[in-house]
Amino acid sequence: MQGKFGDHITVQIDGHVAVVTLDKPPNNHVSVDFMRDLADALDAIDGEVALRCSVLQAEGKNFCAGADLVRSESAGGLGSVNPLYDQAVRLFSAKKPIVAAVQGAAIGAGLGLAVMADFRIASPDARFAANFVKLGFHPGFGLTHTLPRLVGPTKAELMCLTGRRVKAEDGLAWGLVDEVVPLEELRAAALRLAQEIAENAPLALIATRKTLRGDLAAAVRAQTGVEAAEQGVLRDTEDYKEGVRSVAERRVGVFLGR
Repeated sequence: MQGKFGDHITVQIDGHVAVVTLDKPPNNHVSVDFMRDLADALDAIDGEVALRCSVLQAEGKNFCAGADLVRSESAGGLGSVNPLYDQAVRLFSAKKPIVAAVQGAAIGAGLGLAVMADFRIASPDARFAANFVKLGFHPGFGLTHTLPRLVGPTKAELMCLTGRRVKAEDGLAWGLVDEVVPLEELRAAALRLAQEIAENAPLALIATRKTLRGDLAAAVRAQTGVEAAEQGVLRDTEDYKEGVRSVAERRVGVFLGR
């Protein structure tokens, strides 16, 4: 099953581990097709009995810098985000463990992708941000559910209400990151953890992960419905348009509350 899924997702096999690569450098911006191809790859991995764990890694400077909102808005807007979040729910529905190797930015939907994985190995230059409020927008990708689950409600609220970038070392202290390694060792470290997981009995791995994650996919589906509704309202505001401009221009937004 190794090979390409769509234009920007590749899968290689290393023993009992599937190495999934986001190949849309330098920023690996998400789109519905990109997310659908990734979900298709994880579905295919679930269907291979010999595969027991995945590594999710990325080409380029950044793991995933979210959606390209400037391009999306110039093309007439994102439209409904529900198709994107439908694919996000499919990712959370994957049956087998995932180890993310994160370098550079994991921002917005990129943070959502990183949090979707079971574990995150990061390089020192990695930075994690839920920067939605800087865009005059509401968090999405189920982050209002998954982030508190991972780092606790106070740290999640801090990230979501400030939009600040959390460095890898701080993420390690918070539980957002499981290990920080030099950039040149990042992929090897992620593969090493995945191989340690994949040494174990495959049916037991799936059953144990299912118990530990509980109703996570269903909770993400419910939460993305709430998030999408809030985003739909905010997308029509002047503040959102200013937020997209200000982030693109690397300045603080001048928001008016309308």
